[in-house]
Amino acid sequence: MGLYYCGLRVTSAAYAVNFLNLIPVATFIIAVALRAERLSLAAWASRMKLLGAVVGVAGTMVVSLCKGTHLLLPHLRQSFHANNPHVASPHGGRDMAIGTLFLCGSCVSYALWFVVQAKVAKVFPSRYWATVLTCAAGSIQSVVAAAVAVVLAPAGNGHGWASTWTLRWDLQLATVVYSGVFNTGVTFVLVSWAVERRGPVYPPMFNSLSLVATTAVDAVVLGTDVYLGGVLGAALVVVGLYAFLWGKSKELAAAKAVNAEQELRCAGDADDGIA
Repeated sequence: MGLYYCGLRVTSAAYAVNFLNLIPVATFIIAVALRAERLSLAAWASRMKLLGAVVGVAGTMVVSLCKGTHLLLPHLRQSFHANNPHVASPHGGRDMAIGTLFLCGSCVSYALWFVVQAKVAKVFPSRYWATVLTCAAGSIQSVVAAAVAVVLAPAGNGHGWASTWTLRWDLQLATVVYSGVFNTGVTFVLVSWAVERRGPVYPPMFNSLSLVATTAVDAVVLGTDVYLGGVLGAALVVVGLYAFLWGKSKELAAAKAVNAEQELRCAGDADDGIA
């Protein structure tokens, strides 16, 4: 996430969110390359998984990049930007090359993390201790990065830097606590549990669904404008996710049937040996 925040700072939110949408594809490619995920194009289950992943990512790209016709929904209040036309939009042209490298590194490292979780679950099944060690390692990295940033900060900028890192009893402290407890700790435990049972590609497929949920909440709560491209993209995300889950369930059912058949054969061979 540190790489993602660095890339977000020198680009823009609209540009950076597209790399979050690429995490399912990156995870799928890396998992197949490292043989952490099975892919056999001769089977319909694998075809549906591949098709679902592609359609889901295509839907997130449509939501992010294509607006289309503005849908007038009278029950939604007027958007913030309509009420504040002079608010400046984020600028993302300061250093796009470096920002893109940071975002690509974040996407690849996040995808590798899902694959590593599948390997770790086999040799270290304790999800809670794995989460504790992961958060501790991240905290150490953050402390080192902050110390380096303080050392490299321009002379005379110490007070400004100190005020930035000072926590007060306000929304900033609530955000830090929420991010640490739920967005990191609880999420890591749930992701580890899902990866252990469904494989490394299963959890990142829901990244696209979170984008749809965010769009819906923004429209209902904050009154954000709704466009036809967002609705069509959301439909593609739902279809792609359903196709992937259907293919994954069929694949797991076939694997269970094969394992049960092998156990029966082993039991039969053992009985013949005893006889």
